[in-house]
Amino acid sequence: MIARPYAAARRTLPLADKLLEINWGLVLLISVIACIGLAMLYSVAGGQLSPWAGSQIVHFLAGLIILILVAVTDIRVWMRMAYPAYFFSLLLLVAVEVAGHVGLGAQRWLAIGPLQLQPSEPMKLSLILALARYLNGLSVEDVSKPLRLLVPLAMIAVPALFVLLQPNLGTAIIILCDGFALLFLAGLSWWWIVPAFAGVAGAVPVAWHFMHDYQKQRVLTFLNPQSDALGAGWNITQAEITMGSGGLAGKGFLQGTQSRLNFLPEKATDFIATALGEEFGFVGCMALLLLYAVVIGYGIRIAMASRSHFGRLVAAGVTINFFLYIMINGLMVMGLIPVVGIPMPLLSYGGSAMLTVMFGFGLLMSVHVHRQVEIPRQAGGFI
Repeated sequence: MIARPYAAARRTLPLADKLLEINWGLVLLISVIACIGLAMLYSVAGGQLSPWAGSQIVHFLAGLIILILVAVTDIRVWMRMAYPAYFFSLLLLVAVEVAGHVGLGAQRWLAIGPLQLQPSEPMKLSLILALARYLNGLSVEDVSKPLRLLVPLAMIAVPALFVLLQPNLGTAIIILCDGFALLFLAGLSWWWIVPAFAGVAGAVPVAWHFMHDYQKQRVLTFLNPQSDALGAGWNITQAEITMGSGGLAGKGFLQGTQSRLNFLPEKATDFIATALGEEFGFVGCMALLLLYAVVIGYGIRIAMASRSHFGRLVAAGVTINFFLYIMINGLMVMGLIPVVGIPMPLLSYGGSAMLTVMFGFGLLMSVHVHRQVEIPRQAGGFI
């Protein structure tokens, strides 16, 4: 990375300088993790590019182009696009309810020509952009004022509700966590945070009555997977067996038996990390987590270096969103939380998830490239 300080009177950098300002070390790190994912998709398919690895290569290359294009776009452009992007993503969520595609018992996808789009994925980033723009116009004191707080709470709750209706509990949790994390970073008072946590804890028994039967079964299976190891507990039981069978150093690349003999469910998507654990063992899993930790460290550093409040919130929101993917999927495959269908970023197969993650990294890189740009803190959130 070449450091090129902005002149005070200079509004934008030339395109060539923006390309040089991109943190190519972070891009390389992202590419390394994606290549690990491609290798695992190749392995679980029995040493073949079809049906997953070949398509995922295309997804990643398209995502890499998106990352660079988003990175060189002025951060103020993304600020102007924040509200339109949010309402467009919300419109797509409404469209899912009307004409969505049902898969694995849930209505989560929109068919757009040959493409299958999962609108809940871009909604996460749109929410981060929209909240960052709104909060950029508020002082720390204003964030905790009830009338000011109603707007961001509605911005968080509405998409979360639509995602719950699909139903997609895991993604709804991420949307809620992304939103409340940004409110906290913007200065939300503990006088709001503590009662909110207490309210959520108290609402758990009530929420149980509104959960779908399959969601209740997931919770019961999580509490005692051995009670129905060949039925409802099959997924988590096989995931634990797969992860544990790798031992310290694993069985070796292309030597995994649980995935290749189809004992491991959803081996290319939700449980791809367990296949990594089988073939590369504890060492391989820790190495992957270390790579993820470095990426998260980059994100935190970029957020702290931004001179604009909007840029700091966007970078922090994207980093938190990435962390939540990793945490929820990791806890899920180890049997520490119920199975909620969240992919492991850059590792799991899926076009919508890959492109969304890469777009998010593009926003993170845009904050880095334009870190010296100052965006005024206007009075009022909707400006």
